[in-house]
Amino acid sequence: MTIADLAIVNVALPTIGRKLHFSESNLQWVVTAYALTFGGILLLGGRAADLLGRRRIFTIGLGVFTAASLGCALSRSEWTLITMRGIQGVGAAIILPAALSIVMNMFHEGPERNKALGVWGAVGATGATFGVLAGGILTRYAGWEYIFFLNVPIGVVALALTRRIVPESRLETARRRYDPIGALTVTGGLLLLVYAISQAPNVGWETARTIALLALAAALLVAFVVVETRVEAPLLPPTLFRSRTLTGANTVSFLLGGSFFAFIFVATLYMQQVLGYSAIQTGLAWLATSVTSVAFAGVSQALVTRRSPKLVMAAGMALIGIGLLWAAQAGQGHYWSSLLGPFFVTGLGTAFAFIPVSIAALAGIQEHEAGLASGLLNTTQQLGGALGVAVASTVTAAHLKTLARLGATPRDALSGGLQWALWVCGATALAAVLATLLLVRSDELAQAVEAAAATAPSAA
Repeated sequence: MTIADLAIVNVALPTIGRKLHFSESNLQWVVTAYALTFGGILLLGGRAADLLGRRRIFTIGLGVFTAASLGCALSRSEWTLITMRGIQGVGAAIILPAALSIVMNMFHEGPERNKALGVWGAVGATGATFGVLAGGILTRYAGWEYIFFLNVPIGVVALALTRRIVPESRLETARRRYDPIGALTVTGGLLLLVYAISQAPNVGWETARTIALLALAAALLVAFVVVETRVEAPLLPPTLFRSRTLTGANTVSFLLGGSFFAFIFVATLYMQQVLGYSAIQTGLAWLATSVTSVAFAGVSQALVTRRSPKLVMAAGMALIGIGLLWAAQAGQGHYWSSLLGPFFVTGLGTAFAFIPVSIAALAGIQEHEAGLASGLLNTTQQLGGALGVAVASTVTAAHLKTLARLGATPRDALSGGLQWALWVCGATALAAVLATLLLVRSDELAQAVEAAAATAPSAA
């Protein structure tokens, strides 16, 4: 549901913008509001899952997500839709770490868990495939509202089945402590940061408003770091980052979200507003990426089990970077000659990137930290996506205005702005290759697998 919803919304964005009269600068918030609340509350959601029961929290999140989806479908103004998308992100932030933590606790670290995470990745890729197709078909033949109505029956059925088939588990402890101040400061700081970046092209980078927003965002993020070193039960314990591999995996996850999610946003606008594609044509065009990702998910799972996840991760990010830089050369060409190749290469890269990132970020994590580590992984990915979309929108708007002043036609100016945004996305993906090679340690991954193998018989 969470992956399909992202893909569906991107395909429907231009239609939503026209029907609800969005300004160009506010349209990105249909994506960003979801990603920000999603990323900002994931850590708290993961911690709550560990302490209150993973199935219970999963059920609560599913209820919030389903209700907010209904609210999105019934929205009739841009700010109502943006608000509902933010609440939908809260529900997703509660669902996802609980779900991934349930998977972690059902399988021992090593080959069995790697297989389970491979299935997890394949399901996510299938969600993306379903999303791009459903987004195009529903937007074209039923209306943009139905991309959100679709979640309602799925959510109701999932709620009915959860108690019957999902096992309950939690961390047994006498005291359950949380960190709401940490959640508020990190969410508020990131929200202001993305808002300041997205609005700067319109109001100016050197204006008092932009500087004040950036300063306040920095202050809140610094406050979050201070809070985490002082509270009894921090949302994000500093000791968690003693592992270079965990730090490296989450750095790569941040850059993966910042490059790939921004690519979806930029390329969708390019196809519909420059090439003149309909929503359904855009959905079909994305199949080259999503079907490739599904097809090679099994290969990726086999490689990370038999070879080094580090090398597979680096190769995946390199392929994504190459695909995005290739797409930046498209200009105003045609799909078959200019986009099919980049979309295929990018899909191959995502198959080889998402699974090893998950394995590296969860390597060596103890059961009582499963929800927290799962939340951290998804947090970095979603926040990377939110910032990536904001930066891509800013780059597009800045170059669009420059080219328009130089006399370019609106279509040429938009094409040039989106091209620069794709260059930035490609460079971000290639930066993740460097982060993988410098920070992720093969010996830590091997030790985690060996330790799991040694304890598996007694645990069983």
